[in-house]
This record gives sequence, C-alpha cells and structure tokens, in this order.
Amino acid sequence: MLALLRQRLPEVLRAIAPLVVLGCVLQVTIVHAPLALFLQFLAGSVLVIAGMLLLLAGVDMGILPMGRFIGAELPKKGSLWLIVAVAFAMGFATTVAEPDVLVLSSQVASVSQGALRAQMLTYVIAAGVGLFAAVALLRVVHGFSMRWLLAIAYSLMLVLTLLAPVHFVPMAYDAGSVTTGVLTTPVLLALSLGLSAVLAGRSAISDGFGLLGLASIGPIITVLLLGWLLP
Repeated sequence: MLALLRQRLPEVLRAIAPLVVLGCVLQVTIVHAPLALFLQFLAGSVLVIAGMLLLLAGVDMGILPMGRFIGAELPKKGSLWLIVAVAFAMGFATTVAEPDVLVLSSQVASVSQGALRAQMLTYVIAAGVGLFAAVALLRVVHGFSMRWLLAIAYSLMLVLTLLAPVHFVPMAYDAGSVTTGVLTTPVLLALSLGLSAVLAGRSAISDGFGLLGLASIGPIITVLLLGWLLP
C-alpha cells in the first residue's frame, strides 16, 4: 500500500501543482484575495492532493483488477444477456457515483431552481452510460464495426439536437463530457479489456478500446430525449 502511494504521489503532485502555482501567482499579482480565503485555498489543495492520491491508489489496488476479472469471467457463463445486464449495471452504478456527474446535476438543479431535480438528471445520465456501455460490449462480442456504430449514434444525436429544447442542448453535451471521470473510466476500460482478452480472435487494442467513446454519447442522447419528452 505504501509503495503504491509513493508511486502515485509524483503523478498527483504534477497534476495539481500547476493549479496551485497559478492560484498563488494570481493572488500575489492580480486578485489579492483576503488572507483567510487564500489560506483556505491552500488547505483545500492539500486535501485535494490527499484525496486524489487515495482515490488513484484505490483504483489501482481494487477497481481495475476486479473490473478485468469480471470482464474475463462473463463469457464463461455463456449468456449474452448477462453480459449486457452487467455492462449496463456497471455503467449505471459508476456514473451515479461519479463526482463530475454529481457536480453537474447539482449545478443544473440550482440554476433551474429545482425545475430539473439533480437526482433525476443523474439517473438519466447514468442510464445513457449504461445503455451505450452495453452496446459497446456487444460490439466486442460480435465484432460490430465501430464506424457504423458511431455513424448511427452521432446521426441520432444530431437529429435530437435539432428537436430538443434549446436550453437542453448545452447541458446534454456537458453531460457527455463529465461521464469520463475517475470512476467510470477505469471500471469500463477494465471491463472491456477483460472481456476482449478472453475472446478468441479479439484484439485488446482494436476491440478492448472504444467503449468510453460510445459510452459518452449515451448521456448526450438521453438528456436530449429528456428535453424533447418533458412538457
């Protein structure tokens, strides 16, 4: 555990350091925030470093190995519907817990003054990820063309963009971007790579990847559908 934390610490520091340095430079040269607020910023940065360090260590230690194991075990059960159900459940569950998704949903609920509830939006986004994660794993199993899947998905997305209310469009595209976060990305990648690794004639490069690209389209489509269906 300690060795893993030491290995991850330089990576976390490199990721956070530019933000902290920029904040300090702006404080000295331009903004001159109150001392209490600046010290709060520094304390928060330390907490972010500690949190990211523990999060990445946890992903490496447990989430990635378990995701690969689940992906490798699913084909042995001989049920295509089981693969679809697990893919949907994993995509849904990880997205519901994704910090970026929770932040977006709470901000939308705040700006809309409760007209669009945070929990409902979170579940709609998670359903989109789960649905397209299932489609992506079906592609791994059957070897569907990624080009055709993307062409169909993007065509549907563009049509819904024209039909949905204007104020739902930017929110939908933000929903697609926040789903590729620190929880969803490792879980879905590990699941896909584990599945492709045990299927005969499958390549980890050409078949194991692409799941995140498809999964991020799902929330855009489901949020646009929500805007189109709401009165």
